Amino acid sequence: MNENYMEYNEIAEMLKVLAHPVRLCIVKGLLEKGECNVSHMQGCLGIPQSTLSQHLQKLRSAKIIEGKRSGLEINYSVCDDKAKELVKVLLKPRV
Repeated sequence: MNENYMEYNEIAEMLKVLAHPVRLCIVKGLLEKGECNVSHMQGCLGIPQSTLSQHLQKLRSAKIIEGKRSGLEINYSVCDDKAKELVKVLLKPRV
């Protein structure tokens, strides 16, 4: 054990953000698709646009995803390598 537990603060914050099923689903979907816009995500998840925007904001604030504007659309993708690996491990298909 290490008495300097504060060094794990960044990872703990990422885990808190990913601990919501909708946000976990968003990240998983982005990893599978590469990038996606809000309209597509909303259609897949079946949640109101305002709710989706709140989840995307939390993921952006944690620097797990980023958005790139293409005309009127913003396409989101996962930009954090630790988050990518963590989600892949957590959602690894069971044999």
